[in-house]
Amino acid sequence: MRNRSPETTRPSIFWPVAVIVLPLVSLIAKIRVRNPEKLPRDGAYVLAPNHYSEFDPLIVAVAVWRIGRAPRFMAKESLFRVPVLGWILRRTGMIPVARASSATAAKQTMRQSKEIVEHGRGVIVYPEGTLTRDPDLWPMRGKSGAVRLALTDGIPLIPMAQWGTQEIMGRYQKGLSLWPLRKPVDVIVGDPVDVSDLQGRGGDQAALNEATTRLMNAITVLLEELRDEKAPAERWNPSTHGQKETGRLDS
Repeated sequence: MRNRSPETTRPSIFWPVAVIVLPLVSLIAKIRVRNPEKLPRDGAYVLAPNHYSEFDPLIVAVAVWRIGRAPRFMAKESLFRVPVLGWILRRTGMIPVARASSATAAKQTMRQSKEIVEHGRGVIVYPEGTLTRDPDLWPMRGKSGAVRLALTDGIPLIPMAQWGTQEIMGRYQKGLSLWPLRKPVDVIVGDPVDVSDLQGRGGDQAALNEATTRLMNAITVLLEELRDEKAPAERWNPSTHGQKETGRLDS
């Protein structure tokens, strides 16, 4: 096991949270992480996982902590106003995201990107923006939040895939399926997505679309490896499949 980042070895608010969360999640899921060395030990990064269960943020958070980095997510701004929860989110360095106009969103992205770089932190962003609508749980069309952050300041864009969480909590399922305990969940980290030719074009929609396509392709390839099967040739697109996009904020 590689040396852990100072993020997880120095006392912080993450410690008491980890003391509670890690044993509970470990009781429910047996998380097996492949290629942990591909997540940078130090410095900024944008980590982009697939998303098909309301439980998978906990899987991702525990996997990232075990690798040796502090798991920080982009979260809805409204959550920061919730008593206690808002305090925890602020103290752990989570990033608030509000619905905004394109101009306001661009300024917000630049500010958030600079803060990530300055503090050498990583952030976890779900590029699909919500649970996938694909009937077989393959990644659907991505949104630009993750790549916009990465392109703004040249932050490494790391794809991740996880599989097995659906056995614990299926998509739209209200409760957890706890028996048997310690269901296996596989997590895999990929090589950084090469978007070097698109750097500095975070405000260019064509560049954002191209970078997002590369990212979603990388995530899909990782998930194919975990599932040992090929994804459909055409990625699910809610707008063309007559699905209404609702749920998690586009981050």
